[in-house]
Amino acid sequence: MAETLYDLAVIGGGPAGYTCAIRAAQLGLKTAIIEKTDKLGGTCLHVGCIPTKAMLFSAEVWDHLKHADSYGIDGVSAPTLNWANVLKRKNDIIVKHTKGLDFLMKKNKITVVRGHGRLTGGAVNGVLTVDVDGASKVQAKNVVLATGSDAKMLPGYKADDTILTNIEILSLPVFPKSLIVIGSGAVGVEFASVFASFGATVSIIEALPRIVPVEDEEVSKELTRAYKKRGIDVNTSCKVEKIEKTPGGVKVSFTDSAGKPQVKEAEKVLIAIGRGPRTADAGLDKTKIQLDRSFVPVNEWMETSEPGVYAIGDIVAGLPQLAHVGAMCGVVVASKLAGKYARPVRKDRVPGCTYCDPQIGSVGLTEAAAKEKGYQVKVGKFPFMGNSKATILDSHDGFVKVVSDAKYGEILGVHIIGPNATELIAECVVAMELEATVEELMFTIHAHPTLSESLLDGFSSVEGMAINV
Repeated sequence: MAETLYDLAVIGGGPAGYTCAIRAAQLGLKTAIIEKTDKLGGTCLHVGCIPTKAMLFSAEVWDHLKHADSYGIDGVSAPTLNWANVLKRKNDIIVKHTKGLDFLMKKNKITVVRGHGRLTGGAVNGVLTVDVDGASKVQAKNVVLATGSDAKMLPGYKADDTILTNIEILSLPVFPKSLIVIGSGAVGVEFASVFASFGATVSIIEALPRIVPVEDEEVSKELTRAYKKRGIDVNTSCKVEKIEKTPGGVKVSFTDSAGKPQVKEAEKVLIAIGRGPRTADAGLDKTKIQLDRSFVPVNEWMETSEPGVYAIGDIVAGLPQLAHVGAMCGVVVASKLAGKYARPVRKDRVPGCTYCDPQIGSVGLTEAAAKEKGYQVKVGKFPFMGNSKATILDSHDGFVKVVSDAKYGEILGVHIIGPNATELIAECVVAMELEATVEELMFTIHAHPTLSESLLDGFSSVEGMAINV
């Protein structure tokens, strides 16, 4: 294997890595991908995005079945949860797409190398070497680091069958009747949504003053309202003091927003406090790369300080830890290496999607961030209560919020919470990429009846001219 010189070797087979490898191969580069596990797909496919969304869809169907009679469907008065089949469907989806990735590697003639890849140092005569488990070596003109991330754990604890991360919670053999979620980012609120839908008693404990803290403040308030209406116990500005095992599961002691000690008990606790980059054992100490809090600094083309070495995905300093961001970074690197058109990823054009109920989709600046940057801000807001398709779907919670520049009508950000928000946000990303103005979108025809009409009314509401409110 060491006798073969690749144009590109990618370390890591998650969305960032396999996307980079596929695009590089499509553009004529001789490519290898090095993956330490026996399956491509990374966290996203096996214990992240895909299985979580599969469970969320099952939960959505379950929520509809609970009210089947209101849709004119009788005989479904007492649906029964088959947790084993929820897990089976989730696993079947994973297997299908794992096989799909194997097919894509063969189709694009990408060499797949199994084992843990580590850089052995900088380039020698323009060639970089990756050691694979000390047993073989891969040589390439360029190397892309796409090693991904791991769930963070509270200090002093480790994951088991009671204290869970995103990995363990996806394979619980028995559905728990109660769950405490520590952390309210995307992972936390999504699992809270799943288990609340299926009937578990769910509590969220968040250290910051609001849940989904990266979102616009009004979105956070709306999700809190919706969750409390669903019976989810939301606690913010809290400090977790201790987690203890009990005969029935677990007990979490914490200080609440008023500084008072509180205790909550449940069968399981999910730790959802973020993710840390996998850079500790990648051979970076043998290169010129200087880590920033364990993350890899890069320039706009994802180049590190070591010539010929690039980094993409969750390990990159300052980059949102999102599968679609890592994948696009992979496309950028592959295109640049092949001498084709490419443009850097813009962080203000990255869609953020949270697949809870109600869903959240956002892009660009929040209202507060836009004001902090000195913009003269003009905001429009349209509630889904005024959208006829939302009525058909029996999903009225939420709104579309547009943040714009008052002087030129530039769209600075769009924040959606409500039905299919994760799909609707794509139009807003395209609009911002093409530098469309509020006025132009006010005259863009949207089909009726659709949820996308809420965007038309949302943009029109900036000028106080929404039709359906």
